[in-house]
Amino acid sequence: MIDIQHVTKRYKDVTAVDDVNFTIRQGEIFGIIGYSGAGKSTLLRCLNLLERPTEGKILIDGKDLTSLSDKEVRKERQKIGMIFQHFHLVSSKTVFDNVAFSLKAAGKTKEEIQKRVPELLEMVGLSDRSRHYPAQLSGGQKQRVGIARALANDPKVLLCDEATSALDPTTTKSILQLLKKINENLGITVVLITHEMEVVQDVCHRVAVMENGKVVELGEVYDIFAAPKTALAKQFVRTVHSLELPERLLAGRKGPIVQITFQGESAEEAVISETLKQFNVSANILHGQISYIQDRPLGTLIIEMIGSNADVQQSIDYITKRTNQLEVLAGVA
Repeated sequence: MIDIQHVTKRYKDVTAVDDVNFTIRQGEIFGIIGYSGAGKSTLLRCLNLLERPTEGKILIDGKDLTSLSDKEVRKERQKIGMIFQHFHLVSSKTVFDNVAFSLKAAGKTKEEIQKRVPELLEMVGLSDRSRHYPAQLSGGQKQRVGIARALANDPKVLLCDEATSALDPTTTKSILQLLKKINENLGITVVLITHEMEVVQDVCHRVAVMENGKVVELGEVYDIFAAPKTALAKQFVRTVHSLELPERLLAGRKGPIVQITFQGESAEEAVISETLKQFNVSANILHGQISYIQDRPLGTLIIEMIGSNADVQQSIDYITKRTNQLEVLAGVA
Protein backbone atom coordinates (compact mmCIF):
# COMPACT_ATOMS: atom_id res chain seq x y z
CA MET A 1 0.00 0.00 0.00
CA ILE A 2 2.67 2.52 1.10
CA ASP A 3 6.19 1.72 -0.01
CA ILE A 4 8.93 3.88 1.51
CA GLN A 5 12.15 3.41 -0.45
CA HIS A 6 15.47 4.82 0.80
CA VAL A 7 13.83 8.03 2.00
CA THR A 8 16.17 10.70 3.34
CA LYS A 9 15.25 14.25 4.30
CA ARG A 10 17.96 16.84 4.99
CA TYR A 11 17.74 20.44 6.14
CA LYS A 12 21.14 21.97 5.29
CA ASP A 13 23.52 20.09 7.63
CA VAL A 14 20.78 18.28 9.58
CA THR A 15 19.54 14.84 8.46
CA ALA A 16 16.02 14.46 9.88
CA VAL A 17 15.23 11.18 8.11
CA ASP A 18 18.08 8.87 7.19
CA ASP A 19 17.66 6.19 4.49
CA VAL A 20 14.34 4.76 5.72
CA ASN A 21 12.90 1.64 4.05
CA PHE A 22 9.70 -0.22 4.89
CA THR A 23 6.26 -1.06 3.55
CA ILE A 24 2.90 -0.34 5.19
CA ARG A 25 0.25 -2.90 4.34
CA GLN A 26 -3.21 -2.17 3.05
CA GLY A 27 -5.77 -1.82 5.85
CA GLU A 28 -3.41 -1.92 8.82
CA ILE A 29 -2.83 0.57 11.63
CA PHE A 30 0.88 1.24 11.50
CA GLY A 31 2.62 3.05 14.34
CA ILE A 32 5.81 5.09 14.15
CA ILE A 33 7.24 5.79 17.60
CA GLY A 34 10.21 7.78 18.79
CA TYR A 35 11.18 10.59 21.11
CA SER A 36 11.26 14.25 20.05
CA GLY A 37 13.76 14.78 17.26
CA ALA A 38 13.67 11.16 16.10
CA GLY A 39 12.38 12.17 12.65
CA LYS A 40 8.97 10.52 12.88
CA SER A 41 6.84 13.59 12.09
CA THR A 42 9.14 14.58 9.22
CA LEU A 43 8.79 11.07 7.81
CA LEU A 44 5.01 11.27 8.10
CA ARG A 45 4.95 14.58 6.23
CA CYS A 46 7.05 12.99 3.51
CA LEU A 47 4.27 10.45 2.92
CA ASN A 48 1.96 13.11 1.45
CA LEU A 49 4.85 15.30 0.24
CA LEU A 50 4.17 18.16 2.62
CA GLU A 51 7.90 17.60 2.88
CA ARG A 52 9.61 16.43 -0.30
CA PRO A 53 12.28 13.82 0.40
CA THR A 54 15.83 14.87 -0.41
CA GLU A 55 16.38 11.33 -1.67
CA GLY A 56 14.24 8.23 -2.15
CA LYS A 57 10.72 7.44 -3.25
CA ILE A 58 7.23 7.32 -1.72
CA LEU A 59 4.88 4.92 -3.50
CA ILE A 60 1.18 4.76 -2.62
CA ASP A 61 -0.81 2.09 -4.44
CA GLY A 62 2.15 1.70 -6.78
CA LYS A 63 2.24 5.38 -7.77
CA ASP A 64 5.49 7.23 -7.08
CA LEU A 65 4.43 10.55 -5.55
CA THR A 66 7.96 11.93 -5.75
CA SER A 67 7.80 11.78 -9.56
CA LEU A 68 4.63 13.90 -9.79
CA SER A 69 4.26 17.61 -10.44
CA ASP A 70 3.00 19.88 -7.67
CA LYS A 71 -0.44 19.97 -9.34
CA GLU A 72 -0.56 16.16 -9.53
CA VAL A 73 0.56 15.88 -5.89
CA ARG A 74 -2.27 18.19 -4.77
CA LYS A 75 -4.74 15.87 -6.51
CA GLU A 76 -3.22 12.78 -4.90
CA ARG A 77 -3.40 14.41 -1.46
CA GLN A 78 -7.20 14.22 -1.67
CA LYS A 79 -6.75 10.46 -1.18
CA ILE A 80 -4.64 11.02 1.94
CA GLY A 81 -6.37 12.42 5.03
CA MET A 82 -4.35 14.00 7.81
CA ILE A 83 -5.08 14.63 11.50
CA PHE A 84 -2.95 17.04 13.54
CA GLN A 85 -2.02 17.29 17.20
CA HIS A 86 -3.47 20.79 17.58
CA PHE A 87 -6.59 20.25 15.46
CA HIS A 88 -6.09 23.24 13.07
CA LEU A 89 -9.78 24.16 13.01
CA VAL A 90 -10.96 27.55 11.74
CA SER A 91 -12.28 29.29 14.85
CA SER A 92 -14.67 31.56 12.94
CA LYS A 93 -16.40 28.64 11.20
CA THR A 94 -18.93 26.16 12.58
CA VAL A 95 -18.24 22.44 12.92
CA PHE A 96 -20.26 21.90 9.72
CA ASP A 97 -18.21 24.45 7.77
CA ASN A 98 -14.89 23.14 9.10
CA VAL A 99 -15.73 19.68 7.77
CA ALA A 100 -17.18 21.10 4.55
CA PHE A 101 -13.90 22.92 3.85
CA SER A 102 -12.20 19.77 2.48
CA LEU A 103 -15.19 19.03 0.26
CA LYS A 104 -15.24 22.56 -1.15
CA ALA A 105 -11.51 22.34 -1.85
CA ALA A 106 -12.17 19.13 -3.80
CA GLY A 107 -14.80 20.88 -5.93
CA LYS A 108 -17.87 19.14 -4.52
CA THR A 109 -21.29 20.67 -5.21
CA LYS A 110 -23.42 22.28 -2.51
CA GLU A 111 -25.82 19.33 -2.67
CA GLU A 112 -22.98 16.84 -2.22
CA ILE A 113 -21.65 18.81 0.74
CA GLN A 114 -25.08 19.03 2.40
CA LYS A 115 -25.39 15.25 2.14
CA ARG A 116 -21.85 14.25 3.06
CA VAL A 117 -21.13 16.43 6.11
CA PRO A 118 -23.96 15.03 8.30
CA GLU A 119 -22.79 11.50 7.43
CA LEU A 120 -19.28 12.34 8.61
CA LEU A 121 -20.46 14.01 11.82
CA GLU A 122 -22.59 10.98 12.65
CA MET A 123 -19.58 8.73 12.05
CA VAL A 124 -17.51 10.62 14.64
CA GLY A 125 -20.36 11.10 17.12
CA LEU A 126 -20.93 14.84 16.63
CA SER A 127 -24.32 15.03 14.92
CA ASP A 128 -25.58 17.38 17.65
CA ARG A 129 -22.60 19.77 17.34
CA SER A 130 -23.04 20.78 13.70
CA ARG A 131 -23.71 24.48 14.41
CA HIS A 132 -21.25 24.83 17.28
CA TYR A 133 -17.95 26.71 16.96
CA PRO A 134 -14.55 25.25 17.97
CA ALA A 135 -14.46 27.38 21.14
CA GLN A 136 -17.59 25.57 22.32
CA LEU A 137 -16.00 22.12 22.00
CA SER A 138 -13.80 19.99 24.24
CA GLY A 139 -10.39 18.85 23.04
CA GLY A 140 -11.73 15.42 22.16
CA GLN A 141 -14.63 16.93 20.20
CA LYS A 142 -12.24 19.18 18.29
CA GLN A 143 -10.18 16.16 17.31
CA ARG A 144 -13.33 14.37 16.16
CA VAL A 145 -14.04 17.32 13.88
CA GLY A 146 -10.49 16.98 12.58
CA ILE A 147 -11.08 13.28 11.90
CA ALA A 148 -14.37 13.99 10.10
CA ARG A 149 -12.63 16.62 7.96
CA ALA A 150 -9.79 14.19 7.13
CA LEU A 151 -12.32 11.55 6.02
CA ALA A 152 -14.40 13.92 3.89
CA ASN A 153 -13.05 12.82 0.50
CA ASP A 154 -12.98 9.06 1.21
CA PRO A 155 -9.19 8.79 1.56
CA LYS A 156 -7.34 5.51 1.23
CA VAL A 157 -4.80 6.58 3.86
CA LEU A 158 -5.19 8.46 7.14
CA LEU A 159 -2.07 10.10 8.61
CA CYS A 160 -2.19 10.93 12.32
CA ASP A 161 0.53 13.27 13.61
CA GLU A 162 0.53 12.94 17.43
CA ALA A 163 -3.29 12.98 17.22
CA THR A 164 -3.79 12.22 20.93
CA SER A 165 -0.83 14.03 22.53
CA ALA A 166 -2.88 17.07 23.56
CA LEU A 167 -5.67 14.97 25.12
CA ASP A 168 -6.24 13.53 28.59
CA PRO A 169 -5.99 9.72 29.02
CA THR A 170 -9.74 9.04 28.93
CA THR A 171 -10.26 11.14 25.80
CA THR A 172 -7.19 9.55 24.22
CA LYS A 173 -8.79 6.11 24.67
CA SER A 174 -12.02 7.26 23.00
CA ILE A 175 -10.17 8.78 20.02
CA LEU A 176 -8.07 5.64 19.58
CA GLN A 177 -11.20 3.49 19.64
CA LEU A 178 -12.75 5.76 17.00
CA LEU A 179 -9.68 5.38 14.78
CA LYS A 180 -9.80 1.62 15.26
CA LYS A 181 -13.50 1.56 14.33
CA ILE A 182 -12.83 3.64 11.21
CA ASN A 183 -10.00 1.31 10.23
CA GLU A 184 -12.15 -1.79 10.68
CA ASN A 185 -15.33 -0.43 9.07
CA LEU A 186 -13.84 1.48 6.15
CA GLY A 187 -10.63 -0.47 5.57
CA ILE A 188 -8.57 2.74 5.63
CA THR A 189 -4.83 2.36 6.17
CA VAL A 190 -3.87 4.39 9.25
CA VAL A 191 -0.35 5.66 9.95
CA LEU A 192 -0.03 6.90 13.51
CA ILE A 193 2.86 8.95 14.91
CA THR A 194 3.32 8.86 18.68
CA HIS A 195 5.85 8.95 21.50
CA GLU A 196 3.59 6.85 23.77
CA MET A 197 3.96 3.06 23.67
CA GLU A 198 0.55 2.64 25.28
CA VAL A 199 -1.03 4.14 22.14
CA VAL A 200 0.88 1.60 20.03
CA GLN A 201 -0.28 -1.24 22.29
CA ASP A 202 -3.93 -0.19 22.14
CA VAL A 203 -4.48 0.04 18.37
CA CYS A 204 -1.47 -0.66 16.16
CA HIS A 205 -0.79 -3.86 14.23
CA ARG A 206 2.87 -3.12 13.47
CA VAL A 207 5.29 -0.45 14.63
CA ALA A 208 8.54 1.16 13.53
CA VAL A 209 10.83 2.49 16.27
CA MET A 210 12.83 5.56 15.19
CA GLU A 211 15.96 7.15 16.60
CA ASN A 212 18.16 9.86 15.03
CA GLY A 213 16.26 9.66 11.75
CA LYS A 214 16.64 5.89 11.38
CA VAL A 215 14.28 2.97 11.92
CA VAL A 216 16.09 0.89 14.54
CA GLU A 217 13.40 -1.79 14.98
CA LEU A 218 10.28 -2.79 13.07
CA GLY A 219 7.78 -5.59 13.57
CA GLU A 220 4.44 -6.81 14.83
CA VAL A 221 3.44 -4.93 17.97
CA TYR A 222 2.93 -8.16 19.90
CA ASP A 223 6.40 -9.43 18.99
CA ILE A 224 8.11 -6.18 20.00
CA PHE A 225 6.33 -6.16 23.36
CA ALA A 226 7.19 -9.82 23.91
CA ALA A 227 10.84 -9.63 22.87
CA PRO A 228 12.18 -6.14 22.04
CA LYS A 229 15.61 -6.36 20.46
CA THR A 230 17.03 -2.84 20.71
CA ALA A 231 17.71 -0.79 23.82
CA LEU A 232 15.27 1.89 22.64
CA ALA A 233 12.44 -0.56 22.04
CA LYS A 234 13.06 -2.09 25.47
CA GLN A 235 12.91 1.39 26.98
CA PHE A 236 9.56 2.10 25.32
CA VAL A 237 8.12 -1.25 26.40
CA ARG A 238 9.14 -0.54 30.00
CA THR A 239 7.03 2.65 29.94
CA VAL A 240 3.96 0.39 29.69
CA HIS A 241 5.22 -2.80 31.33
CA SER A 242 7.39 -1.67 34.22
CA LEU A 243 9.43 -4.59 35.54
CA GLU A 244 11.73 -2.73 37.91
CA LEU A 245 11.95 -4.28 41.37
CA PRO A 246 12.80 -2.25 44.49
CA GLU A 247 16.14 -3.09 46.06
CA ARG A 248 14.50 -4.27 49.29
CA LEU A 249 12.95 -7.21 47.41
CA LEU A 250 16.37 -8.27 46.19
CA ALA A 251 18.03 -8.08 49.59
CA GLY A 252 18.44 -11.33 51.51
CA ARG A 253 16.91 -13.57 48.85
CA LYS A 254 17.15 -17.33 49.34
CA GLY A 255 17.08 -18.39 45.71
CA PRO A 256 17.61 -17.11 42.18
CA ILE A 257 15.19 -14.55 40.77
CA VAL A 258 13.87 -15.30 37.30
CA GLN A 259 11.71 -13.41 34.85
CA ILE A 260 9.33 -15.49 32.76
CA THR A 261 7.48 -14.22 29.69
CA PHE A 262 4.35 -16.08 28.67
CA GLN A 263 3.16 -15.71 25.08
CA GLY A 264 -0.04 -16.92 23.45
CA GLU A 265 -1.38 -20.17 24.89
CA SER A 266 1.31 -20.40 27.56
CA ALA A 267 -0.03 -17.17 29.12
CA GLU A 268 -3.27 -18.98 29.90
CA GLU A 269 -1.74 -22.26 31.09
CA ALA A 270 -0.85 -23.25 34.67
CA VAL A 271 2.89 -23.54 33.95
CA ILE A 272 4.04 -22.41 37.41
CA SER A 273 1.52 -24.57 39.27
CA GLU A 274 2.61 -27.62 37.29
CA THR A 275 6.27 -26.80 37.98
CA LEU A 276 5.69 -26.62 41.72
CA LYS A 277 3.86 -29.96 41.66
CA GLN A 278 6.59 -31.75 39.74
CA PHE A 279 9.66 -30.41 41.51
CA ASN A 280 10.60 -29.87 45.14
CA VAL A 281 10.72 -26.07 44.94
CA SER A 282 8.66 -23.16 46.20
CA ALA A 283 8.09 -19.84 44.46
CA ASN A 284 7.94 -16.36 45.94
CA ILE A 285 6.05 -14.12 43.46
CA LEU A 286 7.66 -10.66 43.32
CA HIS A 287 5.91 -9.16 40.32
CA GLY A 288 3.35 -10.20 37.72
CA GLN A 289 1.07 -8.82 35.02
CA ILE A 290 -0.82 -9.85 31.91
CA SER A 291 -1.80 -7.70 28.95
CA TYR A 292 -3.84 -8.32 25.83
CA ILE A 293 -2.34 -7.02 22.59
CA GLN A 294 -4.54 -7.49 19.53
CA ASP A 295 -6.55 -9.89 21.73
CA ARG A 296 -3.45 -12.05 22.32
CA PRO A 297 -2.32 -12.51 25.94
CA LEU A 298 1.19 -11.53 26.99
CA GLY A 299 2.18 -12.27 30.57
CA THR A 300 5.27 -11.50 32.66
CA LEU A 301 6.11 -13.03 36.03
CA ILE A 302 9.13 -12.42 38.26
CA ILE A 303 9.63 -15.01 40.98
CA GLU A 304 12.21 -16.13 43.50
CA MET A 305 12.75 -19.90 43.23
CA ILE A 306 13.63 -21.62 46.49
CA GLY A 307 14.97 -25.16 46.76
CA SER A 308 18.11 -27.22 46.25
CA ASN A 309 20.37 -26.21 43.35
CA ALA A 310 19.42 -29.35 41.43
CA ASP A 311 15.67 -28.91 41.93
CA VAL A 312 15.80 -25.22 41.04
CA GLN A 313 17.79 -25.93 37.86
CA GLN A 314 15.33 -28.65 36.83
CA SER A 315 12.48 -26.23 37.39
CA ILE A 316 14.19 -23.55 35.31
CA ASP A 317 14.79 -26.03 32.49
CA TYR A 318 11.16 -27.16 32.60
CA ILE A 319 9.75 -23.60 32.51
CA THR A 320 12.16 -22.61 29.76
CA LYS A 321 10.98 -25.56 27.67
CA ARG A 322 7.32 -24.64 28.22
CA THR A 323 7.63 -20.89 27.61
CA ASN A 324 10.86 -20.44 25.63
CA GLN A 325 11.43 -17.18 27.50
CA LEU A 326 13.05 -17.32 30.91
CA GLU A 327 15.80 -15.00 32.11
CA VAL A 328 17.73 -15.36 35.35
CA LEU A 329 17.84 -11.83 36.79
CA ALA A 330 19.86 -12.61 39.90
CA GLY A 331 21.56 -15.62 41.46
CA VAL A 332 21.65 -16.58 45.13
CA ALA A 333 22.68 -13.72 47.43
